[in-house]
Amino acid sequence: MGRNKTKVKFRSVYSHKKINLFWIMIITITTLITAILLGYISLLLMNKVSLFGAIIIVLFIVLLGVFFDLLGIAVTAAEETPFHSMAASKVRGSKESIIIIRNAGAVANFFNDVIGDISGIISGLATGVIVVKLVSKFSLQDTLISILLTGVIAAITVGGKAIGKEIALRHSNLIVYHLGVIYSFFKTKKKKKDKGKR
Repeated sequence: MGRNKTKVKFRSVYSHKKINLFWIMIITITTLITAILLGYISLLLMNKVSLFGAIIIVLFIVLLGVFFDLLGIAVTAAEETPFHSMAASKVRGSKESIIIIRNAGAVANFFNDVIGDISGIISGLATGVIVVKLVSKFSLQDTLISILLTGVIAAITVGGKAIGKEIALRHSNLIVYHLGVIYSFFKTKKKKKDKGKR
């Protein structure tokens, strides 16, 4: 018996689009500057606060990364169709939601990669400061504490992102709608400033 030699062809809606090198360059530079600034500020705070304060800062950074990861997933999972009827009814934020969905790649890149990954890197650096504080305060073995804390932070991050992913997939349109409303306020303020300059 002869084998079925039918070739399967996969088409991508993005294959005809050019690679946005300008966006890649901008996002790379933005990430570099943001990571340096946030890293410096967080480590500066970590060294000045107590052990409890340092733990709170690390948890905040981790949860910030989880939250923005949720937003990035929601943007890529959202459907554009419901927002067209909302835009026809002139519902605030609907047009902006459509813009966000149509630029899902760039928006998700910013939320997931820039904010999300930076949060992961900074939380790792901040965890190192907590290790130093614990070792100096309780005279504990730094290697063991470092491994345990890294494991705890990793578990919170992965577990938080798993929960966030479920929320994002189940309520993607609602999340994007709220983003659209926030975006609409910024657009309104920008229009008022532009009118004031004239």
